[in-house]
Amino acid sequence: MAVEIRLPTLLRPHADGAPSVTAEGDTVGAVFSDLTERFPGLSGQLVDAGGALHKFVNVYLNDDDIRYLDALDTKVDEGDVVSILPAVAGG
Repeated sequence: MAVEIRLPTLLRPHADGAPSVTAEGDTVGAVFSDLTERFPGLSGQLVDAGGALHKFVNVYLNDDDIRYLDALDTKVDEGDVVSILPAVAGG
């Protein structure tokens, strides 16, 4: 099923400059796999070498942080929106 993925400015050059793209999958992880297959430059930007979500990337399914759901195993439905946001730190 197709979901919309909203990309931060930092990742847009890896997706032909698009602010949002669509990808297929039934979980966030499957959606990311489809996304990185279509846009190889995003590979390594979202998940680490062990297959876990990078600590400096925040991912929301609609308005919910997937870290508090089932992380990359979070189920998605047709028409859902996945927003990728870079983590911000300061002091």
